[in-house]
Amino acid sequence: MNSVFNQHININFANDISLTIKREDLIHPFVSGNKFRKLKYNLLQAKAENKNTLLTFGGAFSNHIAAVAFAGKEQGFKTIGIIRGDELFDKIEENPTLRFAQENGMCFEFVSREEYRLKNETFFLEKLKAKFGDFYLVPEGGTNELAVQGCEEILTNEDSGFNYVCCAVGTGGTISGLINSALPNQKILGFPALKGDFLNDEIRIFAKKDNWNLISDYHFGGYGKINLELIEFINAFFEKTKVPLDPIYTGKMVFGVIDLISKNYFPAHSKILLIHTGGLQGIDGMNLKLKQKKLPILKTND
Repeated sequence: MNSVFNQHININFANDISLTIKREDLIHPFVSGNKFRKLKYNLLQAKAENKNTLLTFGGAFSNHIAAVAFAGKEQGFKTIGIIRGDELFDKIEENPTLRFAQENGMCFEFVSREEYRLKNETFFLEKLKAKFGDFYLVPEGGTNELAVQGCEEILTNEDSGFNYVCCAVGTGGTISGLINSALPNQKILGFPALKGDFLNDEIRIFAKKDNWNLISDYHFGGYGKINLELIEFINAFFEKTKVPLDPIYTGKMVFGVIDLISKNYFPAHSKILLIHTGGLQGIDGMNLKLKQKKLPILKTND
């Protein structure tokens, strides 16, 4: 299966450097990429615990919220999404992600940003249990030990020839799985989509090796931030390769890798594997914002 997903990028680079992208976005039409990996063992655990409801957290355009809604429906679970931003309660129809999740059976609880910060506090979770009954908790972004176990399956024997494996970083679960499953000859490079240095500590909770670095120069101002340079890059990359990239995660990572190649960061003859973690469902919502700002929209098809 994985050989179908490994697509060589036909761009000529100096020093005989090659790029290949692993199309994890193609695993499932609605639960794509790292969301499929993160939910795999969590859903099995929820069934083992005889839970019939999944509860999770996310923002208005969250890939995770969309994935949990569809996976829950597919696997026979009720789903509850605790959504950051109480001003969104009457804007579901205007939001492609929330609309998709609702159409797939997810019930929402909209909370203020202040309240949302309490999502890991015991008293807040007890309050949710009092309101919704018993549920299986899936953390924001899906990252926990079971999610990391799923992400350890991204790399296969077919990927043993790559010197570098690169991925975008949100909550740290995907890169932790890659770190744990990488071979001794492989270096894992993470490209955070958020500003801040806290991710190193988050990753060390799950990562069992020191074969990794975070490169924090390509977040474009922070989570969800995008500018004309990134839009033009993503669209040019699509024209060249026919691979669509999301602007929140994978687009920034690919931009960073290609920029680092131009700056001679990688040794000659390096073989680089890029992990496409999905997230394409968020493009519709981003394009609505870009139209409002009178910026070009992102292309996902010819």
